Amino acid sequence: MFLSLPRNAKLAVLLGSLALLAACSTTKAAPAAKPVVPVLAAAVEQRDVPLQIRGIGAVEAYSTVSVKTQITGELTGVYFKEGADVKKGQLIFTLDKRPLEGDLKRAESTLAKDVAQAANTRAQQRRYNALMQAGVVSREEYDRMESEAAAMDATASADQAAVENARVQLQYTSLYSPINGRTGNLIVHQGNMIKANDVPALVNINQVEPIYVTFTVPEQNLADIKKYSAMGALSVTAMIPGDTRPPVVGKLSFLDNSVDQMTGTIKLKGIFENADRRLWPGQFVNTILTLSTQSNALVVPSQAVQNGQQGQFVFVIKDDSTVDARPVTISQSREGQAVVAKGLAVGERVVIDGQLRLVPGSKVEIKTGITPQPGSLAPAADAKPGL
Repeated sequence: MFLSLPRNAKLAVLLGSLALLAACSTTKAAPAAKPVVPVLAAAVEQRDVPLQIRGIGAVEAYSTVSVKTQITGELTGVYFKEGADVKKGQLIFTLDKRPLEGDLKRAESTLAKDVAQAANTRAQQRRYNALMQAGVVSREEYDRMESEAAAMDATASADQAAVENARVQLQYTSLYSPINGRTGNLIVHQGNMIKANDVPALVNINQVEPIYVTFTVPEQNLADIKKYSAMGALSVTAMIPGDTRPPVVGKLSFLDNSVDQMTGTIKLKGIFENADRRLWPGQFVNTILTLSTQSNALVVPSQAVQNGQQGQFVFVIKDDSTVDARPVTISQSREGQAVVAKGLAVGERVVIDGQLRLVPGSKVEIKTGITPQPGSLAPAADAKPGL
């Protein structure tokens, strides 16, 4: 193509091509703009937060009595209905008392006879004493009579004890409730012969007002429980599955004296008034032991907290709509909320959704979203209460 052009024209085209190539080599492409990442955000809030330990518990009767008879005989009366409430001192069973009434009369008759004989023997002993003083009888005869009088006195005393025992046995024919409580299934019915201390019991009575809830907590919480319980009675809340009414609140009443080495847990009991009978022996409930309340705690939604190689962090939105990865320390987390012990200040905004597309310095656009409402808080699995 250049062969048909004049020499000067060829030179001009060549120089123009070189200049164009030089210009292209010195021109750089403009950098692409960073995309704006849409995110959801929430503000760091400050509020009072309860320090709690959750568990699963079982309801236990405040006291349980197995009613048995101390004598053998026929059951002649039952004075309550199965599953009914009984009062302390209320008559609940009677046994046939006629054989024991006969035993009592025999014992009283024997006592009366031996008392009369003892009185006669003691009178003879006094006469023998006078005769011995007069020299009519020997000392040996007097000592024999005195021994007989003492023996009759002892016999009369034994008879008196037999009478008292017969009266006690007669009292055992009437059985009274030893506590206020709720009766269970009636095991033996009227007309049956029953034996003393036989198995099973006639009926079991459970005291349900007040009532206990027994639950266990991990042994690593023991130090905090002892610390806070020394300051006052701790609150225990029992939540009944399927019950839409407010939970039942009681007080911690028992801390076991040893840790179960098989499970690494320690047993606790809460006591509840239970006036409305919502708690029932054998029932399973969810429990919350409240140790204390952390005042003015910094709270963020749990989904804002991320895990990295250096530990936990959150993306904080700065005033220029860029984000910064901020290390944080979480003291407790439960039900969608986390308490920040270190790393944030009240009012700062943190990203709660969209973190996967973020790096430090990313520009963000806050979308309209619903911030989760704070819930109850409990110690995080990797954090000790109170930190």
